[in-house]
Amino acid sequence: MGWHWALEIARLGHDVHILTRESNLPSLEGALALHADLRIHLIGYDLPRWMRWWKKGGRGAAPYYSLWQRGAYHAAERLAREIPFDLVHHITFAVFRQPSLMGRLGIPLILGPLGGGEATPPMLFRSYPFRGRVVDSARSLSNLLAGLDPTVRQAFRQAAVILCKTKETLAYVPPAYRAKCLMMQDVGVEEALILSEPSAHPPTPRFLYVGRLLYWKGIHLALQALARMLKDFPSARLTVAGDGRDGKWLRKMADRLQVSHAVDWKGWVPREQALGMYREHTAFLFPSLHDSGGTVVLEALSQGLPLICLDCGGPGAMLPPSCGFKIEVEGRGQQEVVGALADAMRILAVNPHLRAKMSSQALQAAKENTWEQVVSRTYRHIQIHIQDTPRNA
Repeated sequence: MGWHWALEIARLGHDVHILTRESNLPSLEGALALHADLRIHLIGYDLPRWMRWWKKGGRGAAPYYSLWQRGAYHAAERLAREIPFDLVHHITFAVFRQPSLMGRLGIPLILGPLGGGEATPPMLFRSYPFRGRVVDSARSLSNLLAGLDPTVRQAFRQAAVILCKTKETLAYVPPAYRAKCLMMQDVGVEEALILSEPSAHPPTPRFLYVGRLLYWKGIHLALQALARMLKDFPSARLTVAGDGRDGKWLRKMADRLQVSHAVDWKGWVPREQALGMYREHTAFLFPSLHDSGGTVVLEALSQGLPLICLDCGGPGAMLPPSCGFKIEVEGRGQQEVVGALADAMRILAVNPHLRAKMSSQALQAAKENTWEQVVSRTYRHIQIHIQDTPRNA
């Protein structure tokens, strides 16, 4: 995501310096060789090796990132003494409770797009396994405590513009700073991936999920909806592409619901293979409960695949109503939401004209949300907010 933002900012005519981890430099240098016409410069910074071993495998990523931020700030401070930057844009990590220190540079700071404020709808909380309820409760507590963190408040205060992905994250920005906020998505789709016309839909109702197998992704709701769907459409199928720590729990649930025969667990698949899978299904089923973004949402749209998601978080904010079904969750319990998911699946299964219309609208929505359009649209708003058009970024 960070690379796409940097690439498109440079294409707008800006001089871009990317400050990132040293381990990212080899792949970035390879990619940069394909864009020699752009003014993009790479700067690597990392903590000493003895401070890095304990974050392998993702454990300790948050405290590691906090330490990295402090060192990266000093690296940026040294660089800013040599180069008269007009803006500093903190793009990743993009969780509001993990603040940027770059506002201390005295340069207008663009913060985000930020996420992380999304929460599981209260009436669906009990659908989680015990571990999920514990983890989600801790996450909600962290979000509340973040408002007391002086570095978080300092980042909001120092930012010239705060970009928020969702209304849930915007609610965590103190009222004094909301005039600086803009609602902007953080992801786009490569224009080259967008199909020129919709693919033919399979005769058998086939639904696709692509993503990590985590409790908050809502796959357990999809399995329950599939169980209802199979009563009317015994040939219906659900393809699940991805891996994650809750895979065992989900497989046991599929057995308990007696839908295992109708679920194809693909495991992790390369992106190229996943793109092909979009074109082989009736609709994309993505009932995530607190995603702040939605890369797979745009990928599905780019392949002309109608979507079924929940009307919350990033997917709910991103999906145009003409491209699928956004299931209302406010004030609804688990059985109501599962029933609404199953109803949407049935409608798409029996209505080829609606599927064709949604497929065409999906491709149009993807064309309106390419990386070029997302970033250029955001920077037009940034420049209006800052007033003085920056020379470099």
